[in-house]
Amino acid sequence: MSIAKVTEVISSSSKSFDDAVENGIKRASKTLKGITGAWVADQKVTVSDGEIQEYRVVLKITFVLDD
Repeated sequence: MSIAKVTEVISSSSKSFDDAVENGIKRASKTLKGITGAWVADQKVTVSDGEIQEYRVVLKITFVLDD
């Protein structure tokens, strides 16, 4: 039997939502071991002068705890 934990990560990108997700997973995997999945809980953009400046995502990342 394994036990999993879910943690929340906020990530951003100047390119796209997809890039923000990839950035978040890549960074989280440096610290969290055993990541098995993630879902986007929320997404948002910041806007300045009618232009999108930044794409932001809130990720819920699932990882399995070591025995």
